[in-house]
Amino acid sequence: MTPKHSGARRWLLPALATTALAAGSAVAQTPPNVLIVGQIAEPKALDPAQVTAVNDFRIMMNLYDGLVRYADGTLEVEPSLASEWTISDDGTVYTFTLRDDVTFHDGSEFNAEAVVFNFERMLDEEHPYHDTGPFPLAFFFDAIESVEATSEHEVTFQLEEPYAPFLSNLAYPTGLIVSPAAIEEHGEEVARNPSGTGPFQFEEWQSNSRVVVTRNEEYWDGAPSLEAVVFRPITDANTRVAEMLSGGIDLMVEVPPDNVAAMASDEAFEVYEQAGPHLWFLILNTREGPFQDQAMRQAINFAIDKQSLVEDVLQGTAAVAAGPIPPAFEWAYNEELDPYPYDPDKARELIAEAGHEGAELTFYVTEGGSGMLDPVPMGTAIQADLAEVGLEVRIETYEWNTFLDRVNPGLEGKADMAQMAWMTNDPDTLPFLALRSDAMPESGGFNSGYYSNPEVDELLEQARRSVDQEQRAALYREMQAIVHEDAPWAFIANWKQNAVAGANVENFRLQPSFFLLLHDVEKQ
Repeated sequence: MTPKHSGARRWLLPALATTALAAGSAVAQTPPNVLIVGQIAEPKALDPAQVTAVNDFRIMMNLYDGLVRYADGTLEVEPSLASEWTISDDGTVYTFTLRDDVTFHDGSEFNAEAVVFNFERMLDEEHPYHDTGPFPLAFFFDAIESVEATSEHEVTFQLEEPYAPFLSNLAYPTGLIVSPAAIEEHGEEVARNPSGTGPFQFEEWQSNSRVVVTRNEEYWDGAPSLEAVVFRPITDANTRVAEMLSGGIDLMVEVPPDNVAAMASDEAFEVYEQAGPHLWFLILNTREGPFQDQAMRQAINFAIDKQSLVEDVLQGTAAVAAGPIPPAFEWAYNEELDPYPYDPDKARELIAEAGHEGAELTFYVTEGGSGMLDPVPMGTAIQADLAEVGLEVRIETYEWNTFLDRVNPGLEGKADMAQMAWMTNDPDTLPFLALRSDAMPESGGFNSGYYSNPEVDELLEQARRSVDQEQRAALYREMQAIVHEDAPWAFIANWKQNAVAGANVENFRLQPSFFLLLHDVEKQ
């Protein structure tokens, strides 16, 4: 298959190598009309079905489209590769009319068969390309009974039962559509050879250096202004700041709290902030060790001075969290829940009740990652708070992708607790994927602390089957109250995401989804 883009753009690469990567010197300059983005880590893969990290999604949302997408500035769903859709009265049949003027970056045609291929690859173990996974968020689509190309440009999903988050999940990166021709050509290596229908197309990936994407001149929704975007992995936050100050990058995400105010007062930069559905928490190992005991889990929540964390470590860029659903989901959030107050005396009392005075705990901390909020200082502060109530905490620190490889398979035999952050698209997402009994790591889920409560399981099942939002909200509020009391996590903070760009970057805005959408961005 011959790609639509030719070698004509290869002239960009020497320029990027000599100019963008000169960052760190006082005279560094980025190439004209090429946006250099400082990312928080190396991407793990560029196959949207294979990954879970927002760090990777920030790249892929510019390479691919889904059937639907979130409207600018919202989490409301609007058409994308599907121009319209209908839903049956019973909420189990979704029929999408597809655009008939779209091709993948490799020149192959986008049609209903391509959609079927993508979903069957994830969901059908007998599919010839199912082994190109794993597909960790296939959970999002487990309600699908069948997907069928009912005409060349019409695709129909039959669900086993009503599933309220279905459209929202289609807008999430797991629902992005990959070229079947690319999958057939590259197999598992499609993760490093992506082909979608998005506003930018893949040019190169140099490990631990950069991912380069270039303008898709034939994009169905209008070619972007930028000629190219370079995503550079800069794991150390202070180094990202230094590169921003020296002119080596044009845009950086997840600005350290210490630098937000200084950059906001500098005319050379524009600081962006956007609230969104984010939760930073500690996963507690409920299968073995001290946190099998509910009193011990509650003690951790009382022992951590969360107000000090958000005010002093995060410098007001977050708010104290109360439970497993972020307040950004106003319609589903339980406003009657109060965060656990800082009460070290209560914590000591509960620790004594559980019989774990002086317990030794292993705590996984990451150097940085998607939505991780200055994780090393946060981890150190939490370690100090727990020492105040007589607990000895040993921190093990890992690079982000290594950290995920250790935490996602579960903490059993490894650690007592671990930092984690989720940025979600629906109130269902985080609790369904990380708190259900059926979401244990051995089943492919993200319940790395092994929490299990049949009442929570039933409430989550009822909520996702309901097509009545008020009923869903009541079920979620009840679930939040139970989880708050059970305390399988230490609920720490809800973040207000931020980014900083050079003053010459225009039409950029952060999204509640936490994705970077660069189609409309211009660089003067």
